[in-house]
Amino acid sequence: MNNMLSKGQSIFSKYIGFFFLAVFFLWMKTYFVQLTQFELGIENTLQKILLFLNPLGSSILFLGIASFFKGRKKYITLMVLYFFMSFLLYANTVYYRFFNDFITLPTLTQTQNFGDVSSSVLSLLRPYDLLFFADFAFLLLMLVFKFAKIEMKDMSRRKAAAVFSLALAISCANLGLAETDRPQLLTRGFDRNYIVKYLGMYNYTIYDAVQSTKASAQRVMADSNDTTEVVNFTSSNYAEPNPEYFGIAEGKNVIYIHLESIQTFLMNYELHGEEVTPFLNSLTEDKNTLYFDNFFHQTAQGKTADAEFILENSLYGLPQGSAFTTKGMNTYQSAPGILGQKGYSSAVFHGNSGTFWNRNEIYKSFGYNHFFDSSYYELNEEDMADYGLMDKPFFEQSEQLLESLPQPFYTKFITVSHHYPYPLAEDKATIAPHTTGDKSVDNYFRTARYADEALEEFFNYLKESGLYENSVIVMYGDHYGISSNHTKAMEEVLGHEVGAFEQTGLQRVPLFIRVPGMEGGINHEYGGQIDLMPTLMHLLGVDTKDYLQFGTDLLSEGHDDVIPFRNGDFVSSTITSISGKYYDSKTGELIEDEARLKEAEEMQAVVENKLALSDKVVNGDLLRFYEPEGFEAIDRSQYNYTAPEDDSEPSNENEEQTDETSTDQEQSSTEEDTE
Repeated sequence: MNNMLSKGQSIFSKYIGFFFLAVFFLWMKTYFVQLTQFELGIENTLQKILLFLNPLGSSILFLGIASFFKGRKKYITLMVLYFFMSFLLYANTVYYRFFNDFITLPTLTQTQNFGDVSSSVLSLLRPYDLLFFADFAFLLLMLVFKFAKIEMKDMSRRKAAAVFSLALAISCANLGLAETDRPQLLTRGFDRNYIVKYLGMYNYTIYDAVQSTKASAQRVMADSNDTTEVVNFTSSNYAEPNPEYFGIAEGKNVIYIHLESIQTFLMNYELHGEEVTPFLNSLTEDKNTLYFDNFFHQTAQGKTADAEFILENSLYGLPQGSAFTTKGMNTYQSAPGILGQKGYSSAVFHGNSGTFWNRNEIYKSFGYNHFFDSSYYELNEEDMADYGLMDKPFFEQSEQLLESLPQPFYTKFITVSHHYPYPLAEDKATIAPHTTGDKSVDNYFRTARYADEALEEFFNYLKESGLYENSVIVMYGDHYGISSNHTKAMEEVLGHEVGAFEQTGLQRVPLFIRVPGMEGGINHEYGGQIDLMPTLMHLLGVDTKDYLQFGTDLLSEGHDDVIPFRNGDFVSSTITSISGKYYDSKTGELIEDEARLKEAEEMQAVVENKLALSDKVVNGDLLRFYEPEGFEAIDRSQYNYTAPEDDSEPSNENEEQTDETSTDQEQSSTEEDTE
């Protein structure tokens, strides 16, 4: 025994021995985490080999940086690097538990959101998470108790070069093998899962930093010539409005209601013999309401903010981070800005801090006259959810604020009660939780019922106030509420197996469009959030032909029913693309017919081009070079969202931003409201 200890001490008396022990620990830990904590879709032997191999090269490369330091400093640097890489791995694991995605550089800039999401983060922690740092503690104890002796002699340049050569050789071999299984891996990098699966967590981090830097540089390099390709694409993909619906809601108010985390599977779902969302269910039968049951969210890392960004602009959210936080100062031709120049006032209602998702800045770029954030509301402790004011008091307190707006108005209500991890006090719950044993899934149904009840109360107010019959009401699900990390529980909820195809189907979110006098019903058209803006504009009688929009009118005969997801997958009424495989959208079976595969690949190419062009618009801020006829660029300096300091009604200091061509009656109304 003593002989074995002495041999161990002999090995670790040299820095190179301790270094490779650290490499081995980090390699094994990373491999095990990638294998067990992430759903990377490992499908063949080569992918299994790559998953095992890919942490090795990057572990040697990153930890090898310590070799350039002298004496004790190389040990200190090694331990600092080891802890940093362990923390990066752990942070991505926690992030993935909710978002089913990996951290990107832009997400780290969203620090203003950290305080608001703290309770959600705590719910994602697990007791075994301490094991993520057990190896670090072991290595540290080896140094503290001198089982590994510190070698003061510096590593020779030749040895250091050999270490880096080994790391690069392994990494290059890794990349070469990855390219054989997934050609153009780095140039078709819409899906971060692919990068982590083939190259590993640490190489993904480098890839993400490069991509983020390139995106940031695009604005500097862009000029007016860059709009040509985008204009040609959007013009050729424009869908003529349906004459049956065009202008049917002209001059009416617009009320958007953001259905936080509501997924379509909830519709008509019964739990313990009760409908979970009886009010929403009733709207599917309303004579003036169109309900779309094949409508999909298209959000990525921005989630709620992405949903808002997409529906306000008919542009896709970014592949990394959120446009709300990184592109808030861009030029936009958003719905509130366009309608504001046609006599509409506009406002957002949200019972959370105005800085959350940088809303208080980007809304100025959108042209919103008002942003009623939490500073406009009475925030009693018993009425608060994790992300702001609960839905019932939120809608109730919003009524007076809504009445302060001159009509016609364009408004959006952002609800928060039905948000992960779905906490709800017992005295507010009117349905028992589910019984899957998965706490967040079980509670999901209780907060959904609460949100449904709050909506019904708000609709009753709209009817009593007379707004109901003079408004277009659009309600949309913003993103999934239950991620694929809860597949086992969802199989119990749905009563059938949930594979990749079924999981894609669960990305359906409800869309309701109510227009007084319009014939309603259930619409089976396939569509996504990108299609909302042109659909609404055409209902209001505003043609979108000259605007750079990537969606098409859901009610148009020319509507494009191919729905791109941010990772490059897509859904259509005929073909569904998931991780490079193509399925029949009706049967869920893999497509093997050559003709249909060719059709799918053509769709795939269009999807990737569409996403790339949208990114070009957003990253390059190209709308500053393009102004549609009849539209004036939005001037951010004209907007200020300051809450009143006293108990008087909210001031409407931005009403002068409505169109100067408004009728005398509208101008009179504005003056009265301002007073």
